[in-house]
Amino acid sequence: MTSKADFSGIYTAPDPRAYFAALAPLEYQVPAHALPVVRAEIDAAGRDPRARTVLDLCCSYGTNAALLRTSVGLGALAARYTNPALAELSPGALAAADAAFFRVREDRPDVRVLGLDASAPAVRYASRAGLLDRGFAEDLERADPSPGLAAALPEVGTVVCTGGVGYVGPPTFTRLLAHLPSDVRVVAFVLRVFDYDEITGVLDAHGLATHRLPGTVRQRRFVDAAEQAAAIADVRSRGLDPTGKESAGWFHADCYISRPRP
Repeated sequence: MTSKADFSGIYTAPDPRAYFAALAPLEYQVPAHALPVVRAEIDAAGRDPRARTVLDLCCSYGTNAALLRTSVGLGALAARYTNPALAELSPGALAAADAAFFRVREDRPDVRVLGLDASAPAVRYASRAGLLDRGFAEDLERADPSPGLAAALPEVGTVVCTGGVGYVGPPTFTRLLAHLPSDVRVVAFVLRVFDYDEITGVLDAHGLATHRLPGTVRQRRFVDAAEQAAAIADVRSRGLDPTGKESAGWFHADCYISRPRP
């Protein structure tokens, strides 16, 4: 990949306010597009507890967990975390307020979400806010899962990744699949600037067949013309046409679903 804006700082803040302050003006939206797809996969997997347990890979501050488990939409989350009325709260006070806020809006209590992210502050916050049943701050690009994570992975029915590919790759998926059940499902939204083929190969070796849904979804607007030009160059280098997508000012993502072979 040629170039992409560096947002690393917003993933290590003690709470989600910097994250949404940076991304809301860019109309970040891929979790909202992912929600119906992920919910459909969870429902198709069955009603037993394992089928209703999700691993959110690159979970950040628990956005996917909030959408999956509660009636709160992405726009409402962005409005909450950019609300000046909350600006003076400490991270701890905000986490306590969030725990109460999400608790009364939970409409899918049967869905459990485990979160995995290399950012300890983000995982800690999502756990304190009550969005994650369990959170793991680990970098599987560099090391095998901890004993705690390894023990939790067999409980998972669906893995969700809505923007992590590019930060994580085949090493992470290889290490996860060594502990995930054979009938796990994987839903990944992948920016078109990234090639998913190597990860698809890892999933195939685990007995999972991957297909891409028709069309693409918007992820966010570009930060500037330089980021847009780099993305256009990247998708063209992959043999893709940026017309109406990256050329129109947006990162676009493909959705890949991997399921056990019949």
